[in-house]
Amino acid sequence: MKIKSQPDFYSGLMFVGVGIAFAWGATNYNIGDAARMGPGYFPFMLGILMALVGLLVIWGALQSTRTVSEKIGKWAWRPLFYVISANVVFGILLAGLRGIGLPAFGLIVAIYALTFVASMAQAEWKFTTTFILATALAIGSYLVFVLALKLQFPVWPAFITG
Repeated sequence: MKIKSQPDFYSGLMFVGVGIAFAWGATNYNIGDAARMGPGYFPFMLGILMALVGLLVIWGALQSTRTVSEKIGKWAWRPLFYVISANVVFGILLAGLRGIGLPAFGLIVAIYALTFVASMAQAEWKFTTTFILATALAIGSYLVFVLALKLQFPVWPAFITG
């Protein structure tokens, strides 16, 4: 069979791989059954469903009726770098690094940093729109995670709250 859509084919392979990894990782926990679900039941079923969706996408890429096959473009290194860096910065600022004496800066500072670093993945990012987005995300995260769910983690930097 000929691959008619490379982007669909390779994204389907990614779904299958991630789904199998999740399902395999879930086997380290008690899975249980539908009547008495264990902690591994949901990630196991989610992994299986993700792998099945991936197989459907692969099948669609092979059965496509397009006359011109799509090719995969070059790697987008800039967005990849900034999005991964934003997540690393978020984790470091949220929890701190005790090994080097970096204190936790809390949820609000971590969300602002995450938003600004990830926004730099765009070719033309604007400070004002990024600031508005960061503010909305910070307020929303505070309302959901701190007030509604009552999760216990630092909200503000330790040197401010004491």
